[in-house]
Amino acid sequence: MANVLLSLRKNRTKIWVGAVTLLLVFYLVVAFQRSVLLLGDPNLVAKAIGAGYLVLPVIGAWALIRELMFGARTEQMAKVLEAEGGLPVDNLPRTPAGRIIREAADLEFEKYREEAEAAPGDWRSWFRLSCAYDAAGDRKRARASMRDAVKLFRGMAG
Repeated sequence: MANVLLSLRKNRTKIWVGAVTLLLVFYLVVAFQRSVLLLGDPNLVAKAIGAGYLVLPVIGAWALIRELMFGARTEQMAKVLEAEGGLPVDNLPRTPAGRIIREAADLEFEKYREEAEAAPGDWRSWFRLSCAYDAAGDRKRARASMRDAVKLFRGMAG
């Protein structure tokens, strides 16, 4: 029983991703079905709405696949870095509520920014920079840096 609970805690994110993915797939199937029904209606306005509604499942499926692939590649890169001993160490001081102290994250960020500037073609430096952006609270730049890391990682593998 303890092993099952430990496994659930360890895979909590994957479980939530799976649940949200299932809900989104259900929504996409229903949207597709409704668009087909509207396309079959003799009314031209209904057909136009059905055609417009058909775009939603296509865009949703594309976004879902893109994000799942991004997550899988990020996890793959993290495993490689972990095996190499290159993951950033999470030793930043935290508030009593568990949040990283911003000033400490900003200082740590400079180290990883300099590393990425010194090795712009190394996916590892961009991965670590992404983690530093995330710790500093800049999610937009963290995601952009991770996307750069994924591109470099894929270019290396391809």
